[in-house]
Amino acid sequence: MSESSSIPIRAETTFGANSFVPAEEIKIAGLTPFTSIDYPGKLSAVAFLQGCPWQCVYCHNTWMQSREFHPDYRHSSWEELAKLLSRRRGLLDAVVFSGGEPCLDPALADAMRRVKEEFGMAVGLHTSGAYPRRLAEVIDLVDWVGLDVKANPENAAAFDAVTGRKGSAEAFKESFEIVRRSGKDYEARTTAHPDYLPEEELLALTAWLAERGASTYALQIYRTPPQATPRFARVGSDYPSQATVDALRARFPRFTVRREGE
Repeated sequence: MSESSSIPIRAETTFGANSFVPAEEIKIAGLTPFTSIDYPGKLSAVAFLQGCPWQCVYCHNTWMQSREFHPDYRHSSWEELAKLLSRRRGLLDAVVFSGGEPCLDPALADAMRRVKEEFGMAVGLHTSGAYPRRLAEVIDLVDWVGLDVKANPENAAAFDAVTGRKGSAEAFKESFEIVRRSGKDYEARTTAHPDYLPEEELLALTAWLAERGASTYALQIYRTPPQATPRFARVGSDYPSQATVDALRARFPRFTVRREGE
């Protein structure tokens, strides 16, 4: 695994009350107009926002890491999202802001506010926790969070090796506390491969979450990226072991394993 970049994730600023950016300026890489799996119990649209400060070793959407739209892909816009929501009033329950890393976008707060006020829909957020102070600015607008846990937060070297950025474990821990203290419903989830998350680290990661009151956890087994040379071998059905799965199931009232083809 390559060494983490020397660019620190901690170089973060808040958007602040005097830096209002309207929803019209939000950078939407793409839209999923209808899904039943991205916000538990709700039918939702998903807006994928352009840009992510991390370079995760298993990323399927590397073209979305830059804040600039990739010239080979069609991107979307707030106008397109608003038209979709107008057409689907009464059919959709929520909008999920995903990415990329949504908290990177300074127009996120206004977009969330307008989803709630103009369309009467709930707001979901998929985040890795890269920007805790920015997360704190929008958390009151969020109804549900899908929180990515890249590795054991107490093993900073392993965490940073997955994200490719130094300081990412500390940023995540701050973000976790913001979500936990907010009282919002959330799902912690981890994309896992034995090459970067051996079972002992997976057990340590989930113990850390359970000790802090996490009640919903999803283990997402690594999938080979489409149309790309795989960086890791396909994961066999023996990972994780049944003993580890049983241990995880005992730790969380709501636990699921998501595996390709299941």
